[in-house]
Amino acid sequence: MGKEQMPRDFFWGNSVSSMQTEGAWQEDGKGLSVYDIRPETATTMNWHDAIDEYHRYEEDLDLMQTMHMNMYRVQISWSRVCPDGDGNFNEAGLAYYDRLIDAMLERQIEPMICLYHFDMPLKLAEKYNGLISRTVMAAFVRFSEMVVRRYADKVKYWLTFNEHNLYFTDEVFEISGYMHGNRSLSDMYRIFHHTMLAHAQVDKFIHDNYSDLKIGGMLAFAACYPATSKPEDVFANRQIDEFLNHNLNSAFANGRYSNEVMQYVANHHIDWDFQAGDELILSAQKADFLAFSYYRTDTINADKIPSDAAPNRYLNFGNEKNRFLTANEWQWTIDPLGFRNVIATLFSRYGVPIFPVENGIGWRESWNGKDMVVDDYRIAYHQSHIQAMKDAMFVDGAKVLGYLGWGLIDIPSSHADMEKRYGVVYVNRTNHDLKDLKRVPKKSFYWLQKVLADNGNNLDL
Repeated sequence: MGKEQMPRDFFWGNSVSSMQTEGAWQEDGKGLSVYDIRPETATTMNWHDAIDEYHRYEEDLDLMQTMHMNMYRVQISWSRVCPDGDGNFNEAGLAYYDRLIDAMLERQIEPMICLYHFDMPLKLAEKYNGLISRTVMAAFVRFSEMVVRRYADKVKYWLTFNEHNLYFTDEVFEISGYMHGNRSLSDMYRIFHHTMLAHAQVDKFIHDNYSDLKIGGMLAFAACYPATSKPEDVFANRQIDEFLNHNLNSAFANGRYSNEVMQYVANHHIDWDFQAGDELILSAQKADFLAFSYYRTDTINADKIPSDAAPNRYLNFGNEKNRFLTANEWQWTIDPLGFRNVIATLFSRYGVPIFPVENGIGWRESWNGKDMVVDDYRIAYHQSHIQAMKDAMFVDGAKVLGYLGWGLIDIPSSHADMEKRYGVVYVNRTNHDLKDLKRVPKKSFYWLQKVLADNGNNLDL
């Protein structure tokens, strides 16, 4: 096989969320989100300032342009543009996104918009307990349709819920506006079902009205291995894959949940608010691409799983260290072959384009104010994962639209830790000291700049 060339229209870029970048938590009429009221702790920050991209987006876009990036995936904050969640829209908040999107286009950076990234408007959380309510589901669809109408002539690529399968795990109770309840399996399934109905309605709205727009579902892909070749480990691993990955991708691409999941619901008498007409709503889905985040792989030991545990919760009990892989400080394994396996499997199974929209490695770093941060581990991580993606394309035959790194200008982690850094650009702040927020390219910045200048065809270290 000769040296294959990457597609000329391939997307290279960066992904973020609004609460992890923007700051400006009380500016220009923004309403409170559930994140805005979360206090700092000894090891975490509050969400008031983030990296102040609200005021510094031009600087950050210039850095992306300098790196030869041609896509930026951002989130439009629901509470910034609709302060009460289901009331009047805030023109001052929308004007910020007007400026941000126009600034991207001026730099030939394609915008991708994600419509929800965990930060429920506080009033909807307090009044309705978040997405466990169909009223909140309808409010999200209303918000989403307004945003799509406003930006349809400028934004071609759309996501609804970030890492949608997290709503089928216990993480759902942290990211859906859920403020009270017993965190039951029925509550989990109900919230998940409401988010899938919301996605399906936005999917249909886009496809019915805008033939040139593309929308896809997005997972935090649960890439997992059996701990041994013992049949129980292999079977538990297959159940995780079915419940946390293929159940959603089957809905996104084919308009229906997994038969196995549906049977589990029936057998266990789970009340997930599946109403007349819901099946028809779900059936309208037609993913233009399947997107996912990928950072690591897990390993499942079935012996550790309680006999009454739902497959959604197996990893709560049976996840254990993979002795064949190295990991970072947070025990996130480094597994580029797993990345290739996800891409190749998805394309072979569903036959729609694949789009990895988050990839990266978190590392604890500091800057002494003068010397470059030397992050060879990050260069090695991205080099090996981009090569794995290229192998999935050119050896395994997968169609891939692009590769977006996560937080490539440092942002706080989703659990409010600025010390877990993913960026190729250092942002000079800590959890409790804003400092000057200066942007400082790391060694990986210059490596990535060189790679993207050649459209990823040469990955030499």
